[in-house]
Amino acid sequence: MKRGRHARIIDLIQRKPISTQEELLKELRLMGDNVTQATVSRDIKELKLIKTLSDDGKHIYALSSAQKSDIGSSLDSLFSTSVISVANAQNIVVIKTIPGMAQAVCASIDASQLIGIVGSIAGEDTIFLVTETTDAAVHTVSALKLSSIYDKK
Repeated sequence: MKRGRHARIIDLIQRKPISTQEELLKELRLMGDNVTQATVSRDIKELKLIKTLSDDGKHIYALSSAQKSDIGSSLDSLFSTSVISVANAQNIVVIKTIPGMAQAVCASIDASQLIGIVGSIAGEDTIFLVTETTDAAVHTVSALKLSSIYDKK
């Protein structure tokens, strides 16, 4: 639960400018997380989020350098505990997860900024990654299957 929420927080702050804990709390609640301000405050500390200046001069939450290097290990952990299968169809990579974990895994993939991925979408137990080319999809699947983050098949 916490791991998934952390992945959603990372995804949120990378997709849109979040300036306050209240904004983050509101966004998480819109995503279905029933959290308190105290929980959000702890999450910010645990994720080592920092405030930085946006292009328009507002202070917004961002990943610290330490957190950026931890994303890979977070992805490893999520994959090893949540992913059932990885396959591609043309330039689309399809990842099946245990129920309820697709959005967390997808947020971690987005945060990892894997090369060749154009976009992603997640449901309850399925993730679709759109890649630039069919070759990029094949490479992504191979990389996931050959790496330590995915060893199921």
